[in-house]
Amino acid sequence: MKRKIWATSPVFYGIAAVMLLMALLSRFWDSRIFYAEIVLSVLAFAAVAMANWYFKLYVGTAVKSAEKILSASDYRALHEFSIPAVLVGKLGDVIWFNSRFSSEVSLGEDCRGENIARFLSPHTLEQAVEGEGIDTQVGERQYTVYSMSTRNGYVLYFVDNTYYKDISRRYGEQRPVVALALFDNREELIRDSASGEDARISARVEELLRDWTKGTGGFLKKTSGGRYLIMTDEAHIREDVKKRFEVLDAVRTVKTEDNRSATVSIGVGRGASSFAEGELWARQALDMALGRGGDQVAVKQDDGSYEFFGGLSKGVEKRDKVRTRVIAATLSDHVKESDTVFIMGHKYSDLDAVGAAVGMWSAVFKGLGKPAYIVVNRAQSMAVPIIESMERALPDQTIFLAPEEALSKVTAKSLLIVVDTHSQEFVESEELLNRASKVVVIDHHRMMVKHISNAIVFYHEPYASSAAELVTELVQYISEKSLSRIEAEALLAGIMLDTKNFVLKTGVRTFEAAAYLRRRGADTVEVKRLFSNSIDTYKTKYQMVSSAEIYSNCAIVCAEEETSDIRVAAAQAADELLSIQGVSASFVIYPTGNVVNISARSLGDVNVQVIMEVLGGGGHLTMAAVQLKGTSLQQARDTLVSVINNNLQKASKLNLPAQGSVK
Repeated sequence: MKRKIWATSPVFYGIAAVMLLMALLSRFWDSRIFYAEIVLSVLAFAAVAMANWYFKLYVGTAVKSAEKILSASDYRALHEFSIPAVLVGKLGDVIWFNSRFSSEVSLGEDCRGENIARFLSPHTLEQAVEGEGIDTQVGERQYTVYSMSTRNGYVLYFVDNTYYKDISRRYGEQRPVVALALFDNREELIRDSASGEDARISARVEELLRDWTKGTGGFLKKTSGGRYLIMTDEAHIREDVKKRFEVLDAVRTVKTEDNRSATVSIGVGRGASSFAEGELWARQALDMALGRGGDQVAVKQDDGSYEFFGGLSKGVEKRDKVRTRVIAATLSDHVKESDTVFIMGHKYSDLDAVGAAVGMWSAVFKGLGKPAYIVVNRAQSMAVPIIESMERALPDQTIFLAPEEALSKVTAKSLLIVVDTHSQEFVESEELLNRASKVVVIDHHRMMVKHISNAIVFYHEPYASSAAELVTELVQYISEKSLSRIEAEALLAGIMLDTKNFVLKTGVRTFEAAAYLRRRGADTVEVKRLFSNSIDTYKTKYQMVSSAEIYSNCAIVCAEEETSDIRVAAAQAADELLSIQGVSASFVIYPTGNVVNISARSLGDVNVQVIMEVLGGGGHLTMAAVQLKGTSLQQARDTLVSVINNNLQKASKLNLPAQGSVK
């Protein structure tokens, strides 16, 4: 019943009449043809009449069934029902409708025989029948459609709630939104500038923020320290999300005399139930934006998720060590109150994670005199040379424990220090993290949404080169002379790994930390030996390099075969590929068990962190990674290429380096 049968029936009757006329004319030529055509014409008439009779019976039965279900006293009550109602067949054909449906929904048009999907789009009849009401729009009116089953079809009620939906929409659009903005690199820009330059830059940034706020129909109030409180509404924030917060690009046009750009970070609390909650969410979002390096907008949604925009700058090193001194004093107090200290890095620990752990072990065990252990899975660690070096230097001392051994020693007064990661999913042992009552986090990677949220001390510096650099600074305030030569070399190895031998992400504090480690006896030749590889690892690395393909200034490698040293070889191959002319970023894809890994590196022109975040991983601007489950190498490569293309398209639209933004 997908067509108007009563509209097409006259056509069939006409065809049958033509057949009868042709039969009569054929009598003059051949009587046999005449009788045959007469029989066919009669059968055609009979078939059309029978179809009409069956259809009318179907319609009558459906209407009577609907009347019984509705319990209406008579047909008139059904027809004059105050809510638009329509009777449809099992296939969705419109059989009957009342006067209100005709005047409000079909607008006087006779729609009998048509499919009801026309009035339910984009929903279907099945959704209307199975659900508890679906929303649809016909013309300018909005309806919620409810259904009732009959023996031969369904009765649908179209409840007009346009007025209430408009009120709900306006309420949602006018819902207040709290935002906090921070001129995040103000101190760095004005440090070497004249006072007049400082005033000009600050005034221009504030003017741009005020213009942006005025465009949102809200207001801006300057608080202190380059911070601003912004009040606007949901509708304007929705528009800014579509435009990807163009205010970030406008602020970057403000430059100093030496061509350094100003940047702001903005935290938005969206969908909060009160102003107090909105301000709290805005602060959390701003902290998240700053933890990811600044120069971006972080929007916190009512479901707790975050949406990020911007993040194009490489970040500026903070030279102020006051916070480091405060963190060191607080950490020392917590260590003294604990009976045992466990230090743990991330899964598949590298030289930075283990080096930072060794530095903290020295400060706690030697400097503060507390029992301390480094928790590491030796079979999966890529820093075995450091582990073996420490064990040779201190053969009578138990320094390293497997996660299972550490769990048996944990008490209610134990302290867990997590280094080189802040993600609860990436730590060496999630069970140990959950068991520990007190947790301290020391990390330099850009902030991830799923971070360790119950830390009593969260020392996070995305501007630092490495976790080893942060630990080196802390050690100087906890117990300056606690480091021996072996431990200083472990920390220096961690710094050299993450800076690629002081090439990437190095600042003044990086070299100050390295100088201190040299004063503590670190030998650069011995540190170099910690990076040495076996001949098999060396061959694996260069097999990867030789098989690389260049795609949009990115080197991509797919390693088909899994080897025992593939993690080390993949990381080194990714570093090696950056030395090729024209390569801005490198991606090495390799398997480990049933997991496909991607190791990403860049020289800073491409933000590999945001690319890996789209795939579910993380890291920082020049070094990131991801683990993909349930996928093949080819699928991982295709997905990576798609993300790279999207990243390049966004950067092209903004006329910026290919760093993009991530949701």
